[in-house]
Amino acid sequence: MNAFEQFKVQYPEYALTSALDELRASEYHRLDTQDQVYLDYTGAGLHAASQIRQHADLLSEQILGNPHSANPSSTEATRGVEQARHAVLEHFNAAGEYTAIFTQNASAALKLVGESFPFSPQGRLLLTADNHNSVNGIREFALAKRAAVAYAPLTRPDLRIDLKTMDEMLAQADPAQQNLLAFPAQSNFSGVKHPLALIDKARGLGWKVLLDAAAFVPTNRLDLRTASPDFVTVSFYKMFGYPTGVGCLLVRNETLEKLQRPWFGGGTVNFATVQGQMHVLSKGEAGFEDGTLNYMSIPAVGIGLRHLEKIGVDTIQRRVKCLTDWLLTCLLEMKHSNGKAMVRLYGPANTTMRGGTVTMNFYDPNGHLIDYRRIEELAGEARISLRTGCFCNPGAGETAEELNEDDMRAGISELGTEVNLQRFLYVMQDRSGKSAGAIRVSTGIASNYADVERFLNFVRGFRDQTVLTIGNVVFDIESCRVVRDGS
Repeated sequence: MNAFEQFKVQYPEYALTSALDELRASEYHRLDTQDQVYLDYTGAGLHAASQIRQHADLLSEQILGNPHSANPSSTEATRGVEQARHAVLEHFNAAGEYTAIFTQNASAALKLVGESFPFSPQGRLLLTADNHNSVNGIREFALAKRAAVAYAPLTRPDLRIDLKTMDEMLAQADPAQQNLLAFPAQSNFSGVKHPLALIDKARGLGWKVLLDAAAFVPTNRLDLRTASPDFVTVSFYKMFGYPTGVGCLLVRNETLEKLQRPWFGGGTVNFATVQGQMHVLSKGEAGFEDGTLNYMSIPAVGIGLRHLEKIGVDTIQRRVKCLTDWLLTCLLEMKHSNGKAMVRLYGPANTTMRGGTVTMNFYDPNGHLIDYRRIEELAGEARISLRTGCFCNPGAGETAEELNEDDMRAGISELGTEVNLQRFLYVMQDRSGKSAGAIRVSTGIASNYADVERFLNFVRGFRDQTVLTIGNVVFDIESCRVVRDGS
């Protein structure tokens, strides 16, 4: 019995996802034609060939103009946008309860929440240490309005929200004030799925809840009748690869009425006057969709959602779970000849309440950390696309590496205004041997056994190799760049 046959015996559910192999051959064949392994689905999804053909046909057949008019081309563009809006609401089972606001991306959706939420000195913003920087940035709006800002910590080594502490922090707020809790449905760093039960718990205590669903919805179904946060942010290219440059903010209708925009622009007002120096903001989504929408690309959102629904999100989730469990098991088994672990995993070591994002660092037989930038170089040579760095999620990385406030302040103090990730990484490794970055692989819609096997064989190639034989990169702290390959 070969390795693949053994895998199928170990993971019988994998056979239920065979439709994805047919899909890969017909829609994603460029991966095999170009001999590439794509393991960066948390960074971006891959588009199907048919998505591009359908969108190209639509653009070649229709005459589309700026939607802010009633002429025929404008009307056709508006129809395409509204069809896509309807498709989004249907996909998330949100019609009638939520308003869908198109944005440039998930970050722009989060910024809309931050700038419009009615923070006050009596209110609170509660974040989790596991948050993308686009969520962390909301704290600047809260602080500007003198609201209290706090972070709920994570547990180690699983990097899950410390629920006991979270409960205590939620209970500290005055429910009569405007309080906002923001957390990710799934971590873009560790793959942890945080409990959606937090939504109802927080709302019951008078909090509004923002759910960052960008890493969750590509491989999980989000039913907004079951889990009903006040705000949900998504980015469509992470779900199905195309189009880029279009995200969405879903807002509960009752919450939308409480938002206060500090700015207006083209398309967001029903009336504005220069002489009278006043304006009347448009109702609903129109008051938040700044300028001219990307009316050429937004119809492709409906195409992508139909593609996803035809395949079945549950089928994608099943395959991702099989591949992720196998990947985790194999990585944990890898040892150097002297018995020392080759890989350090961050986050859960199994697939219980976790997605297909696996983050790690490599170590040599002497226990020395191998620079993740060198791993990325070598993976590139092997035609494997993975991601390295801090993944715009500093809190999860700091918790994973046990970087405390003293470490952070010491590094910042040493570097001053010249601080950035690369310089900070150099200082941390020199000061404490700790890493400020890692290696991340993630599976998705077109992933198969061969992709993960090829990555595992790539990792096995580091067995018994030292930092010297691998050839670490050499980093010049003054120019902030790699100046020589140590190999």
